[in-house]
Amino acid sequence: MHDLIARLLDEAPVVLDGGWGTQLQARGLAPGECPDVWNLSAPDKVREVAAAYVAAGSRIILTNTFGATSLALEGHGAAGQAGAINEAGARLSREAAGEKAFVFGSMGPTGKLLMMGEVTPEVLQAAFADQAAALKAGGVDGLVIETMSDLEEAKAAIAGAKSTGLPVVACVVFDSGKDKDRTMMGATVEQAAAVLAAAGADVVGSNCGQGIEGFVGIARRLRAATDRPLWIKANAGLPEVVEGCTVYRKTPTEFATVVPELVKAGAAFVGGCCGTTPEFIAAVKRRLSAG
Repeated sequence: MHDLIARLLDEAPVVLDGGWGTQLQARGLAPGECPDVWNLSAPDKVREVAAAYVAAGSRIILTNTFGATSLALEGHGAAGQAGAINEAGARLSREAAGEKAFVFGSMGPTGKLLMMGEVTPEVLQAAFADQAAALKAGGVDGLVIETMSDLEEAKAAIAGAKSTGLPVVACVVFDSGKDKDRTMMGATVEQAAAVLAAAGADVVGSNCGQGIEGFVGIARRLRAATDRPLWIKANAGLPEVVEGCTVYRKTPTEFATVVPELVKAGAAFVGGCCGTTPEFIAAVKRRLSAG
């Protein structure tokens, strides 16, 4: 186990941050606009999101780099800026964290499909390695591979991330199947846990895809399938579109009420994903502090 992860486990459960996309949208990010480019064009707003999560009590915050591999940035005409975008994203979260929180670099899917022959594993691994190196250069303490639905892409991402020597968290999204306990590609919780651990992830887990209640069973199954620490970031319920706007119905208090069940099920790292805000994280912090 990586030394930093071992140190963090001494204070488990560790409170993470919440959603970034919805927070940036609240600050003016337009539909279809690339959020990662804001690290260069609107750094104050990005830093503001990071600082809000630190103030809410997050022990670990992420970076605004979810879609910042060169492959993902191609669709926005920004592939050539990948290094600068990742370094800036890391630096902005680092500045906001100060000595109060650790910073883990966010690494999401590239949008390229291996099964369709759009890209090779080698090209994927190289893109993730480049992203990870830029995040490390910007000052992150660790790396989080998140919202993965293809275990082969996750393996390439883990290999690329591990080239930095930083601790690596790997998360998949379970949003398919009758019980929403499979990835889009059909992998079960147990299969995902085995693949992520075998690939070398220091921490395994799940994020996005569904509301927090569904993650209790997922965490329980992950705990039974692996000895790696578990990282869970749930959505604020399922999104609804109301008058053209995406709305999440779950309140911070309702969300936080379920967190002790997640911890009992085995989650060592707990935060929020889509639709969650600093208010959600503050509520989680209060609920855990209350025992």
